[in-house]
Amino acid sequence: MKLTSKYLENAVDQLASLPGIGKKTALRLVLNLLNRSEEEITAFTSSFQEMKLHLKKCIKCGNITDEECCVICSNDNRDQSIICVVEDIRDVIAIEGTGTYKGIYHVLGGVISPMDGIGPSDLNINSLIDKTSNGRINEIIFALSPTMEGDTTNYYLYKKLNLYGVLITTLSRGVSIGTELQYADENTLGKSLLYRHPFQTNI
Repeated sequence: MKLTSKYLENAVDQLASLPGIGKKTALRLVLNLLNRSEEEITAFTSSFQEMKLHLKKCIKCGNITDEECCVICSNDNRDQSIICVVEDIRDVIAIEGTGTYKGIYHVLGGVISPMDGIGPSDLNINSLIDKTSNGRINEIIFALSPTMEGDTTNYYLYKKLNLYGVLITTLSRGVSIGTELQYADENTLGKSLLYRHPFQTNI
């Protein structure tokens, strides 16, 4: 795509660097922004700068938050004895959207994937083990996507956490195998969470 302005081309390249955004879509978005007022552009760019500057990870669960502790972990009405283990923030949003879960979360920050060079030490696992060992946790729910990487991570976590005698459950298979959790519809995800069952391994 040959553009007549290096500034326009740079803006298009920056937007096209986002996942799922091709050059044509990026150009359409940039041209839309070009027609906006200077005040609107300032507000638009400032929102991203402020997000990068102020967002942090919750010290308890790893969720994204404005404060030291996220609103879920600091909510006294949530059941602090049940932990739902998820891959990332998108899964927290998906599960919260069902309105069925009242416990807390633990965000791993990914799944074990040797092909991508991601091992257990690259994930937020040690703090989960620490939480489990304190004797105040009654149940841990594995809510990772039903993919090969998700199943591998579940099994690794099970071997580490089963030592503490905590009930370990997993989502029912209402979520299709190979489907990322964040893309499951709320009704299916809610039922999979509601009808969770004890984690089992054949290995």
